[in-house]
Amino acid sequence: MRTRRSPSRWRPSRAFTLIELLVVIAIIAVLIALLLPAVQAAREAARRAQCTNNMKQLGIALHNYHSATNSFPPGGCVTGLGSFGNNNLWGAWGAHALLLPYLEQQTIYSAINFGWETRNTGAGEAVNRTAIVTRLNAFLCPSSTLPIIGGNFTWNIAGVGYIMPGNNYFFSTGSSVMWRGDRNATFSGNPAIPNGLFNVGGPGYSIGEVLDGTSNTVAAGEWRIGDFNDFQNSIQDFVGNQSYADFGATGRDLVSPSANMPLGAVNLQKALNACAQTWNAKSGGFGTNGQRSWNGRMWHVGLYAHSLGNLVVPPNSPYPYCEYWSDNGDWDAGGLIGLTSYHSGGANVLFADGSVKFLKGSVSWPTLWAIGSRSQGEAVSADSY
Repeated sequence: MRTRRSPSRWRPSRAFTLIELLVVIAIIAVLIALLLPAVQAAREAARRAQCTNNMKQLGIALHNYHSATNSFPPGGCVTGLGSFGNNNLWGAWGAHALLLPYLEQQTIYSAINFGWETRNTGAGEAVNRTAIVTRLNAFLCPSSTLPIIGGNFTWNIAGVGYIMPGNNYFFSTGSSVMWRGDRNATFSGNPAIPNGLFNVGGPGYSIGEVLDGTSNTVAAGEWRIGDFNDFQNSIQDFVGNQSYADFGATGRDLVSPSANMPLGAVNLQKALNACAQTWNAKSGGFGTNGQRSWNGRMWHVGLYAHSLGNLVVPPNSPYPYCEYWSDNGDWDAGGLIGLTSYHSGGANVLFADGSVKFLKGSVSWPTLWAIGSRSQGEAVSADSY
């Protein structure tokens, strides 16, 4: 006898409820929130490593240049390679341009006509535009922003608009707010020049002239490129100021022994406060008390805020950059323009021996001044910074 089996009843599969879906989504969101900081930290570590490597390459280039010429490059030379003097320092070629062959940039170097000044009512720029508009990764820290184009920030050369190439690394004039090293940089008949490894208008120094030792003398540092917004307060922006007397000087070049630290420390705080006051009261844009947001816009010009900076205040200090000229019109002036970065806690510096170290924002000012100068006899230990 056959047994009749009843057909099995079909039962639909059970779906997730809305609450279960929300719980799963919440768990995923928590996991992402936990992982995201780690991913961002890993990316920043990679960017910081690349930034450090760029500075090491600059150090190698400095020493290769020294091997070829028996000196480091000048901070700025005018009207021809290796030509020094006191004429038209505003048009000086910076050390970055002179180092190009030692950074595997021979093609860009060969495109430069050093017989023209960098800025000669636009003519020098037009002749050398192919080279100077080139954006070079060797001069850029991946953690920083880049110059933009648009409005007043378009670099107009012979009627053509260009994006400014940008530069995150400056060569240091030392613990000094001066910049000139030519024969006319005198105070009461005596030379008054920056105490660091670089200046404009004077010859480059040899290793033998770094009396404090190459391992105790900073050659270069990093800074943030400007935000290119004159109406936005950013610490890497700078303003014009005319309080020359704060450093015992009578003009915007700040040629005075008191423009070198620690001799000028007695009035430094006063000068910093004056810059901060001007920065907070600025009108925006150009003109008297206007700020400029163009720091690090070009690598080829041997002036502050282009390829030169100093070690007067610690990295990422609360004080704004400051040039001692009311409208920063020509940029050829002394100034307080130094270390800033997007790295947490400090900024990278390149020592004259080619080593790169991370300089903490908490470094003491006397220690900073000591490693900034090349021949003042200060003794510092590495654990002090």
